[in-house]
Amino acid sequence: MSPPRLSVTGLACSRGDRLLFSGVNFDIGAGELLLVQGGNGRGKTSLLRLLTGLATPLAGQVRWRGEPIERVRERYHAEMAYVGHLNGIKDELTPLENLRMAAGLAGRRLDEAQAEQTLERLGLAHCLDLPARVLSFGQRRRVALAGLLTAGALLWILDEPLTGLDVHGVALVESLLQEHVRAGGLAVMTTHQPLQLANVPIQRLRVGDADLTPAETMSAGQ
Repeated sequence: MSPPRLSVTGLACSRGDRLLFSGVNFDIGAGELLLVQGGNGRGKTSLLRLLTGLATPLAGQVRWRGEPIERVRERYHAEMAYVGHLNGIKDELTPLENLRMAAGLAGRRLDEAQAEQTLERLGLAHCLDLPARVLSFGQRRRVALAGLLTAGALLWILDEPLTGLDVHGVALVESLLQEHVRAGGLAVMTTHQPLQLANVPIQRLRVGDADLTPAETMSAGQ
């Protein structure tokens, strides 16, 4: 099997009659993070949806391990986890039930002890048996982020993952990203907030400009 690598060539996307972006190219491998930037309405979320396979590009191609994602859809979805603007959790289920249901739908077994341990790590020890509808937005966000850890995915695609989190939640997400990338994972994310990721190789892509900055190492406080 080819090494984990996400590559995009000549990607274009439209919304109605409006061209959001075109000619987008990038390539990231194990241990790298792509930070997608740009103003509101420039197509950041649309780009992420193309990367997940939830939408079809106007032109261009997304490849995983060297293959177009539409040809390796099952394997790609098994190795990719996505957290979008909506947290994707069920209001009537508890955090534990949400994690175990998501694992079951993906064909994975997740025992209660592992799910509980993951939620506790995300600061949700006191919310395990509460229905998600009574949780704050930040707590619901943490449930969605816990799903990243239980999925065991190589590639994380995150749309504004820091939204709704307090300063402690932001620091937690930063530490999760550092651990994931340093362990050989890949991540693509958008955020309007400054990140503190020490010694993480980062590429930056401004959507709309299609201007990719070569990989750099982000130092703490940047």
